[in-house]
Parts: sequence; C-alpha cells; structure tokens
Amino acid sequence: MLQAVASHDSLQRFMFDDLAVRGSVAALSESWRQSQGEHNYPTVVQSLLGELLAAACLLSASLKFDGSIILQIHGDGPVKLLVAECESGQQVRATATLAPDAGALAADASFQSLVNREGRGRFMLTLAGKNQQQPYKGIVPLDGDNIAQALQHYMLRSEQVDTELMLAANGEYARGLLLQKMPSHGGVMSPEQAAEVAERQSQGWLQLQALCNTVKSAEMLAVDVGVLLHRLFWEQDMRLFDAQELRFFCPCSREKVGNMLKMMGRDEIESALADVGKLEVACQFCGRNYLFDAVDCAQLFIGDGGSGEAQGTRH
Repeated sequence: MLQAVASHDSLQRFMFDDLAVRGSVAALSESWRQSQGEHNYPTVVQSLLGELLAAACLLSASLKFDGSIILQIHGDGPVKLLVAECESGQQVRATATLAPDAGALAADASFQSLVNREGRGRFMLTLAGKNQQQPYKGIVPLDGDNIAQALQHYMLRSEQVDTELMLAANGEYARGLLLQKMPSHGGVMSPEQAAEVAERQSQGWLQLQALCNTVKSAEMLAVDVGVLLHRLFWEQDMRLFDAQELRFFCPCSREKVGNMLKMMGRDEIESALADVGKLEVACQFCGRNYLFDAVDCAQLFIGDGGSGEAQGTRH
C-alpha cells in the first residue's frame, strides 16, 4: 500500500521490483520560484525551464556519486540557452537566455520554433562529480515536440535506457514523473523461465507507459504527487523510498565574480571603467548584482603576481 508522499519541493524514488522498473517523482514550488528570481521570463519560457529543472531532479535520483547533473538546451531560435542543475544533495538552480531580438513570445509557441528553428539546436547532459577531473558530457540533436521527448530520445540514443517521462510547469510549480526500464536480474533460470519473466516484464512496462500517458499537464500541476501516484499505480506492487527535500542554491559570491574580472586582465578592466565608471555584474542564476568601482577593481590586482583577493562586501 502507498505511503504518504511529500509534495512540496520533494524528490521521491520508487521501484516496481517484479517488473524491473524504477521511477521518481519531483515536485518543486518554492525552490522553483526562487530559481526564477527577478527574471520575469515569458510564460512559454517559464514552462520550458521549469520542465527542464524537474527533469534534472528526476535524473539525479539515480546518481551514484557526489556531484551534479546539468541539463542544457542550446537553441538556435529566440531561446538561446536553457540550463537546469540538480546536485546530489538535492540543491537546484536554473536559468534561461533569450536572443536580443527575441521580442514577444507567444504562450503557445512550439518547442521546435523556440529552440530548433534552423535545426541546429542541441541537447546536452553533463555529469560533474566533485572529485572528478573530467565531467562526462553527452550531446544529441533536439528531436521531439517537447522537453520530455527530447530527453527520452537522449536516454535511448546515448544511454540505451527505455524512459517514460511526464513534465509540466508554470510560474508557480514544476512537476515531473519518470519511469526507466532496468536490466532484468532474475538469477539462475531455465530458458523457459527466463522467457516467461521477460514477457511479463515487457507487458508490465507497456502497461506502466500507458498509465503515465493518461496524465495531463493540468492534472500534474493541480494534484498532490502522492495522490497522482496512487491514481496511477494503486494496483501495482510499488516500493517507495524516503522523500528528499529539494532546495534552491546559488554558489555565486563577490570573490568568484572578482576572480572572473581578474581573468579579463587589468587593461580591459581599466578600459571598461574609463567608459562607465564602475562595473556591475549580475549572477545569471539568482540575479544578485555585484558592484565594482575603480578602487575595488584596483584591489583585484594587489598582491603577489597580481593575484590579490577581491575586497569589500558591496552587492
């Protein structure tokens, strides 16, 4: 019997042991609103970015290392970039970049027209372990009519994993439901027994897919995820794991921004200061502004080898 499932800012894993299928369900509210910050994204961009963030949370449920999963969509239309990240500690953030001439975007604009207008859009998945020197990156073309289809295409093409994914988002909530077919490990069996198990699991996978496809976006956003799981799988033998809290995070700091400015070099910094008098850098994730005047910038280059730390606390 299903147990109560946390619905606000939570990630829940579950398993259908007899069918060799694993799944996860993600619900974001406050963490999603914090991720948007003061960006005021168009409605259609809110939906895309929220769905991508929910997808990153769902995939993070299977991470076996200390690190993060980063999903990126590099577009060639009015939406140039969508980025969503979920760390293994269930800390999340997301951002979107629009083309300077994007103009007003219709709420019903198609996925392909927004990010794959010329057919050059790309979907990228990055696994970045904290103790990994080189992160893993997988890149595929942007196939499909929405983010769920694009990600299912990636998982089948790059990971050879059958995946069923349902995503929905608006300005207030982001939700997601994921199922993945796992290799069967039935122990020592006769060929007849193995064939019987394979057939049962294959039919079970098709049934679970059919159940997921009955869910509409409006239902996902309006119904508690615990209620949703019960509606879909009440007849199935499903094992639930403890829910994990999802939280917004942004690791930006004045010191990191100062180090970025130092990489530009003294001459370029001084040239910029001569034009505008001060430098203002905004974090693309949380929207926090960092202000550096001529004194602050001079302090960046104080110290041995010009590697002095940025001083001050203004932001």
